Amino acid sequence: MPVPKKRHSNTRSQMRRANWKLKKVTFSLCPQCGAPILPHHACKKCGSYNGRTVIVIKQKKDKKKEGKLEQEQAKKEKASGKEGKSKSEIKEEKKEKK
Repeated sequence: MPVPKKRHSNTRSQMRRANWKLKKVTFSLCPQCGAPILPHHACKKCGSYNGRTVIVIKQKKDKKKEGKLEQEQAKKEKASGKEGKSKSEIKEEKKEKK
């Protein structure tokens, strides 16, 4: 196996490595939603590419809104008196009302 005869200087090594730099990433804007996207890629926000939808994007559920809805339902049940009662107790109340 060949071995270098002489050591390369620091300048020579640095000049060789001068082209190892990173390139800037180019972004373009999605024509439908305006989100930044890579060129020649489908948009991650709306799923469109070249003016048509190619990916169906599912909407994320908002846990905060779901929690509020559950709390509102629990309040309604408390107001109606159904909360905390078993099925048999509810049936007996219905019989008594009739």
